[in-house]
Amino acid sequence: MEKLFKLNERGTTVGREIVGGITTFLAMAYILAVNPNILSASGMGWGSVFTATAVSAAIATLVMAFMANLPVALAPGLGLNAFFTYTVVLGMGCTWQLALTAVLLEGILFIVLSLCGVREAIIRSIPESLKKAVAVGIGLFIAIIGLANAGVVSTETGTLIGFVNFNMENRAAIVAVIGLVITIVLYTLNVPGSILIGIAVTTIIGIPFGVTAVPENWKPFSVPEAPHFFAFDFKGIVADPVTGGFSIAVLGKFIVIFFTFLFTDLFDTIGTLLGVAEQGNLKDENGEVQNVKGALMADAIGTVCGACLGTSTVTSFVESSSGVAAGARTGLASVTTAVLFLLSLFLSPLFGLIPSAATAPALIFVGYLMMKSVVDINFADPTEGIPAFITIMVMPFAYSISKGIAWGIIAYVIAKCAGKKIKEIPVVTWVLAVIFLADIIFEAVK
Repeated sequence: MEKLFKLNERGTTVGREIVGGITTFLAMAYILAVNPNILSASGMGWGSVFTATAVSAAIATLVMAFMANLPVALAPGLGLNAFFTYTVVLGMGCTWQLALTAVLLEGILFIVLSLCGVREAIIRSIPESLKKAVAVGIGLFIAIIGLANAGVVSTETGTLIGFVNFNMENRAAIVAVIGLVITIVLYTLNVPGSILIGIAVTTIIGIPFGVTAVPENWKPFSVPEAPHFFAFDFKGIVADPVTGGFSIAVLGKFIVIFFTFLFTDLFDTIGTLLGVAEQGNLKDENGEVQNVKGALMADAIGTVCGACLGTSTVTSFVESSSGVAAGARTGLASVTTAVLFLLSLFLSPLFGLIPSAATAPALIFVGYLMMKSVVDINFADPTEGIPAFITIMVMPFAYSISKGIAWGIIAYVIAKCAGKKIKEIPVVTWVLAVIFLADIIFEAVK
């Protein structure tokens, strides 16, 4: 253990690492219920996604443990799975197989970029304000999805969108609000695994309300279902779904999907690594995250494995900070978390009981966690604040993460040009602005 994870060097013990790993699992295990609920709305099998979620999380977290020796756990990311289902599949009309293809290619590119050190260079070239705005916008997007899934908000309230009446006709909404209150109280009291406990308690509360349905002869254990192995659609990248011929519009749409997965995952992973490293003092002599290349490789390998198994992009989880707070300092904590994900494979019926009303509070609360980045945006400078605001605003109101990123980057270029700060615009940002503008034009004229 000492040779593998350098426990003494980091001032920790086997016991502290195991406790930290368990704490991280409890804090993020809600993804085992939330991810299948979201991705199954795209037409994928719930049980298959559950298996893919647990296995891909375990693989990626083990890679993090042995390649980076960091107490950071990974799993299919919230926000990215919402983009997968609600924007790419339900919004753009793509198949879930094509969406998985984009995830696979993103992961492969990430492996290449990580090996070459290009990911760090890309990170430095993206405007800091837009990185923060993307996180905030995704948080709001996730929150509104949670509210809608639980029936708390509706377009049938007499306004454009509004809260429903909390009566017995909207029992799921009542249960969701109760669950949100429970989650807030637990989190405020610093209870480990507050989100997961909130989901569990809300699921139980949903039984007398008729929101949680318990089948007859129900058993909590089962053999895992087979995941969607290698369910890719490479032809759909360029082929018109009607004629089957080459289509520049279809290719343009795929490029937007691909880059949205790419940059959203990029921002999520780096932000999480920086936060956990700061909290656990896991930095090198230059103030950089220890073994950052290995950490980025874990994210990339996890994404490729996840796509091959049939789930959306795998990324580092900010909930890892809860394990660090409990004492975790090395990859041994990540090994512990990975083992628990593998054990959860045999508990899919237990997670299958959980209704949308119980996972909605988790989605809403993660929106709060992602909102914290807003304080780091310089709204006093209009060339920074306006593009950030555009990014944040468009995501929930357009119900699209990709549109938020596209309009935000275009707004950034326009604002910097208007403010006579053209030199502050990175080359990569110019390229992205041109791509996103071309996509908007293609959508308008087709």
